[in-house]
This record gives sequence, C-alpha cells and structure tokens, in this order.
Amino acid sequence: MTLQLTSPAFTQGNPIPAIYTCSGRNISPPLAWSDPPAGTQGFALIVDDPDAPGGTWTHWLIYNLSSTETGLSEGLQPLERFGDGSLSGKNSWGKIGYGGPCPPSGTHRYFFKLYALDRLLSIPSGANAAQLVQAMEGHILGTAELMGTYRKQP
Repeated sequence: MTLQLTSPAFTQGNPIPAIYTCSGRNISPPLAWSDPPAGTQGFALIVDDPDAPGGTWTHWLIYNLSSTETGLSEGLQPLERFGDGSLSGKNSWGKIGYGGPCPPSGTHRYFFKLYALDRLLSIPSGANAAQLVQAMEGHILGTAELMGTYRKQP
C-alpha cells in the first residue's frame, strides 16, 4: 500500500464545493489519509494553485502533524500552533491558515499535497512554502496528492 489522500467533500479531478472557496464560507475541507510509510514521524500538507497568473499560489501550509493523525476536520481554525503541536505556515496572502480557491478567471487546479516525513521539522510557525520545502528536503518518506478544480461563477 502507498500513502493515500482523500476528502469526503470532493474526489480527484473534480470541482471543490463552493463552501470551501472565497465564494462560500472559505473554510478548509475535510481531509483523510491512510497507509503512511514505515518510519513516518510526522506529516506536512501544502495546498497550492499552479494556474495562478503570477505563478504558483500557496493556499495552505500545515506541518508537524503527528504520525498518529489520519486526517484534518472541516473548518480548521487559523492558528499558528495547534494543541497537538502541529504548526501553520503563511499562505501567499501572508496569512496563517487556509485561504480557499479564488481564481480571477477560468478554471484552476488546486493540489493538496501530503508529505510523510521521517522527523518533525525544526522550523517555527509562519514558514512560507519555500522554507517548508527546504526543511522537508531529505526527510520525505512518501507523498500523496489530491487535486480539485474551481471556477468562480459570474
């Protein structure tokens, strides 16, 4: 088995419901994962949009999720540090927490990328995507991806 990432809110390649976007409540969708590789000590999640006009736009960063976690609930609060020790990074808006899909035009793809890591990361909350990717270098045991799409209705 390999690491799997799913959501009860949408399936691979299909539209993300408006509730999870700037057109709705802009809350994080529920996520679930299974079958982490042996030796997993923690997880990191990066959500981004490679179709953004100015280049890849980061919508959500969360890391140092416990190896015993099997998912994230809907509507996770924008906290720097959670009770379980997991941390939030800054999205491309410069804010902590989830920022939902909000494309200026057309249909965009949103990649939810889960990383199984061989250790917890030694970076503070508020890291940006580049800092998180650098901290994960050499520590990724496995990855899983879930892609959803979104197009704002006129």
